[in-house]
Amino acid sequence: MTPQPFDKRPGKIWFDGRLVPWESANLHVLSHGLHYASCVFEGERAYGGEIFKSTEHSTRLRQSAAYLDFEIPYSVAEIDEAKRLVLDANGLKDAYLRPAAWRGSEMMGVAAQISKIHLAIACWDWPSYFDPAQKMKGIRLDVAEYRRPDPATIPCKAKASGLYMICTISKHKAERKGYADAMMLDYRGFVAECTGANIFFVQSGEIHTPRADCFLDGITRRTVIEFAKRRGFKVAERHIKPEELSAFSECFITGSAAEVTPVSEIGAWRFTPGKISETLMNDYMAEVQPQRAAA
Repeated sequence: MTPQPFDKRPGKIWFDGRLVPWESANLHVLSHGLHYASCVFEGERAYGGEIFKSTEHSTRLRQSAAYLDFEIPYSVAEIDEAKRLVLDANGLKDAYLRPAAWRGSEMMGVAAQISKIHLAIACWDWPSYFDPAQKMKGIRLDVAEYRRPDPATIPCKAKASGLYMICTISKHKAERKGYADAMMLDYRGFVAECTGANIFFVQSGEIHTPRADCFLDGITRRTVIEFAKRRGFKVAERHIKPEELSAFSECFITGSAAEVTPVSEIGAWRFTPGKISETLMNDYMAEVQPQRAAA
């Protein structure tokens, strides 16, 4: 079955301060954001009509724009309100939201300092990124060829579209080989993250996760670390060498799209989704879906 194209969906999109019909939310082919990747975005989820960590996402969106040397012409509070408006306008309670900001078409060249800054927010029904019934079996990951770059060469703290080019390439290669995603190393050869999610490992009851010094310190990542510490688990944020992976018993990934998803395989390494992964997965879902946890 061919998926419905994203430009052909019904509904409303918030675009530069007003709701417009979905099919009318267009940008010009000569927009700077398209040619030079001067675009930042967020991926968020709403559960039961509440957008999880909405203000943190809106704050990061504006910070990402600042890293790319432009300012979004809306405050954090205004972005939060716009997200609620578009969620209500589309009659959705459980949804994925995608705010994006970019430089427009006033200038075409590397420099575009007078270009208008646009902001759009879309939302749609998107179930769990991975099949919930299969989650505790663990997903399979490939090892990506590309590495997360040196932070001296990229604005690594920004959630910027250009930084995902190598992620798309890596995920496509992994999927063609039958994997769900790919784990990326960093420029030094340490374990970094997946193409759109952070990664965690378990060894002797302790949790280990790569230090986020050259890739995005995810909002879900920070949330799960908080939950783990609340449970009394020791969490070590450190540089992890690939050869250490054979000593880990469990592995899981985190992200707004992935939520908390156990991993059973990374290339030649094998893991057994276990109690710690399951506990943190359940803690996360209880946090984002309190009405379901209370049922």
